[in-house]
Parts: sequence; C-alpha cells; structure tokens
Amino acid sequence: MPAIVIGADTDLGYRVASALTRRQGEVRGFVTDPASAGPLRRLGIKVAVGDVSDGSHIAGAAHDAFTAVLMAEAAVDDRERSFASSYEALVEAWASGLKDAGVRRIIWVGADPIPPGIGTGTESASIDTGALSPDEVAAEAARLDDLAVLDGA
Repeated sequence: MPAIVIGADTDLGYRVASALTRRQGEVRGFVTDPASAGPLRRLGIKVAVGDVSDGSHIAGAAHDAFTAVLMAEAAVDDRERSFASSYEALVEAWASGLKDAGVRRIIWVGADPIPPGIGTGTESASIDTGALSPDEVAAEAARLDDLAVLDGA
C-alpha cells in the first residue's frame, strides 16, 4: 500500500523513506527543496515538491496513500512556509490535507507527542526521536507501516 513521507528532505525523513522502500508498495516523498528530489528518486521514491504548509499540496501528493509519515522537523525547521503562520496552523493544514487525501494511517516522527487533531479519525502512532537512534526510528516507521492494525503498536 502506498506510503508518503512528509518532510522526506530532512535527514531523518530521507532515512525513513529509504527504509520504507525495503517493503512492498509505493513510497512517496513530499519535499520543499527541489534539489533534494534526486537522491530520493534514485531510491525509486516518487517525489512531490511543494509548500509543506499548504494543505492542498499535501492532499495532492498524499492522494490514496494508506500511510503518511509526518516528520515533525519539517514543521519547525528553516524551510519556507507561505500558507501557515504558526506551528498550529501548519499542523492543521497537514491534518486537513491528509483527511482530504483519504490517508488511513498516520505515523508522527518527533520528540514531542503527536499534536491534537493529527490522528483524528485514523489509526495513528508516534515515534519518539529522542528515545531512538535515527536507524531505529527508520526501522520503527517501516515496522509500523507494515502492521495490519496499529492497536497495541
């Protein structure tokens, strides 16, 4: 089943996207920096370039994806964000875009807990980047994506 990594142009996002290519199914990466697309494409990842703060960009890239892996770093790093003036507005745009796209599973990757509203109406899990090494985070994202059901994950 298709999976998309929002923030695949972060170091950790690249590792997660790479780990997802080792399982069956399409992997997509959403990036803000067009220069980061080449290395992802060489891994066989379909890349969409857009504004990470625009829910319609997220929705288009995530259309019919089963899983969305959200890299929290992409919500707070120094990339340009034209459509969201705050972290909360960006998270709301992600939630709205993923709902519009029909995403059924969300995996939040960050040091903080999954923000309210992100997992509403979908299966969701959170990976604490402060507790695991980058390789462990990537492996855990792939493991969670592979589960039939997230209950008890």
